[in-house]
Amino acid sequence: MSHPAQAIVLYRFARSGHSHRAELFLSLLGLPVTPIDVDLAGGQHKTPEYLAMNCFGQVPVIRDGDVTVADSNAILCYLASRYGAEHWLPREPAQAAQVQRWLSVAAGQLAYGPCAARLITVFGAKFNPEEVIARAHALFVILDAELAQRDWLVGEQVTIADIALYSYTAHAPEGNVALDAYPHIRAWLARIEALPGFVAMPTTAAGLRA
Repeated sequence: MSHPAQAIVLYRFARSGHSHRAELFLSLLGLPVTPIDVDLAGGQHKTPEYLAMNCFGQVPVIRDGDVTVADSNAILCYLASRYGAEHWLPREPAQAAQVQRWLSVAAGQLAYGPCAARLITVFGAKFNPEEVIARAHALFVILDAELAQRDWLVGEQVTIADIALYSYTAHAPEGNVALDAYPHIRAWLARIEALPGFVAMPTTAAGLRA
């Protein structure tokens, strides 16, 4: 596994699960990082300089030498391909497809369920709480059943699929989504938290954690 010639610059917002996805994977890979906190309240993500890195004005973004990558899932794919052992992003077609499937879940059901529920309580977003909490539980019922069959989402080793779903699942209680009914999810979260190099996302006193 190679290492970058210089530290990878991570543009982040500490309480963003999307940012944490990238931060966690960088740490698990043991890569040198220079974190830069983006002032979202001050509109830094909408400046011309930032939009040149990410035209959607979102965090996270990484700069690895002359390579700039935006979008948390794209960052996971890039880092796994560039610096990770093969188990992070398998090349075998069927397993590669399964990883992609879960990345789609992270950008879909996870974003519009647990993530959206947390956006209400932590950031004051104007979503319908009942709707997004119900969506979160619908996802977690499926996720718990999947994890009852195996330790990791794809294959026999941890992949970026697990990393993509970790942050907003672990912090779902902040959005009033309880994890009590999902023992296999809780065991999976603990397995990720036991990985060498794990770093936690800051918790907020919101929702069920208030």
